[in-house]
Order: sequence, then C-alpha cells, then structure tokens
Amino acid sequence: MSTYLRRALSYRNLLLLRSSALHGRDLSRIESPINICSSDAKRVLTLPVANFLIESRRTFAKGRKSKDEASLSTLEVSPDVGPTIKANAASQMEAAIAALSGELQKQRTGRASPGMLDHIIVETSGVKMPLNRIAVVSVLDPKTLSINPYDPDALKNLEKAIVSSPLGLNPKVDGDRLIAVIPPLTKEHIQAMSKLVAKSCEDARQSIRRARQKAMDSIKKLYSSLPKDDIKRLEKAADDLTKKFVKSAEDMCKAKEKEITGGALEF
Repeated sequence: MSTYLRRALSYRNLLLLRSSALHGRDLSRIESPINICSSDAKRVLTLPVANFLIESRRTFAKGRKSKDEASLSTLEVSPDVGPTIKANAASQMEAAIAALSGELQKQRTGRASPGMLDHIIVETSGVKMPLNRIAVVSVLDPKTLSINPYDPDALKNLEKAIVSSPLGLNPKVDGDRLIAVIPPLTKEHIQAMSKLVAKSCEDARQSIRRARQKAMDSIKKLYSSLPKDDIKRLEKAADDLTKKFVKSAEDMCKAKEKEITGGALEF
C-alpha cells in the first residue's frame, strides 16, 4: 500500500513540475507543499533546470550578438565629414574677407572711388537707405565723383547726407546730379586712415582664426572614429586655409595703405 501511494505522489509531482515549467508558475506559491522523494526529484528537476540554463545561454548569446552588431554598424556608417568641415571653414573665412573689403571701401583716399560712398545712409520720404540704392555713383576722373539719383527730388537729401559723412566731401549741384571733388589728404587724415586700416586687418585676422578654431573643434570630435592620418590631413587643411585667407587679408590692407599714401603724394 505504501509503495502504491509513493508512486502516485511521484507521478502527481511530475505533472505539477511539468505544468509549472510550461506556464511559468512558481511552485513556492502552491498552497499545499509537496514532499518529493530524492530519487524522483533528481529525475523531475533535471528537465526544467536544464531548459532554464539552455534558454538563458541562448538569450545571453542573442543579446551579445545584437550589441556587437550595433557597435559594428555604428562604426561602418560613420560619415565622411571632412569636406563639410573644410567647406564651413572656407565659407566663414570668405565672409571675413568680404567684411574687410566693405570696411576698406569706406576709407577715403586721394583717389575717387564709387564704393567710398556706399556706406552713407540717406533719408528720403521718411525712409533710410544706403546711397547706392537711390543713386548711381561714377568716376569722372581720378579726383571727381558724379552722383546721379534715380529720383531728382532726392538730390537735396543726397547732398545733405554726403556733407554730414566723415569723408570730408563738399559736393556741388550740377543740374540733376551732384559733383564731388576729392580733396587732398592731410597728414593727420593719412595717420587716422592708416590706423583704421590696421584695425580692420586685425579684425579680419581674428575672424579667420575663429573659423579655424571651430574647424579644429569639429575635427577633435572625430578622434575616436577616424584614423590618425586622416585627422592630421584635416588639421593641415584647416591650417592651410587659415594661412591663405590671412595672407589675402594682409595683402588687401597693404594695397589700401599704399593707395592712401600714394593718393596724398599725387597732390
């Protein structure tokens, strides 16, 4: 009789363990605890434990594989941002040169130049606009400018704006246009203009160097994803651009200084 009961309980325990393994049940929550014989327990517990270990190892392997694949895909997809960095740096440096050119055109020399009036602001009909938008400026000779307004009614406003500018010009009305004679530069004016040119040149150099620093900061972010040789080539390209644009700015300023002093010597 005892042997029969033992076999029945062992068979019942086997069914319970298999059911719990299939449906994720926890045997510790079963209201009536079950006594399992040691010989049967070894046979019954072997299957769920082995299955649990196998599934755990499979899950770990899948997770590790997906992580490795993600890291590899990240390295493979790294874009070639070198040309973009160089293009951005060149664009910023070109903007610095353009700003320098505009500043130098404002400086009066002994020669007549149409651009020397572009920065003058004229108020007409209650609206303020740059002079080059309401009039055409042309050179009659190396010492004389002609200012022709699109609207003849703006002639008086043009004259007032030019006289009020720091250029020291005193234009005269000639029909529907203004004639402005460029006066000779004084020694004090030459010194003042030379200082302004030097300051403009230094401002341009600083702008170009800031563009270089931005490029270098962008290159530093690529240290972990690009070979050292590529990093060095990008840094050298940024340095070469800097030298090129700094030299261009300095050449422009030297030409302007020569124009200032040369114009004064002609009188």
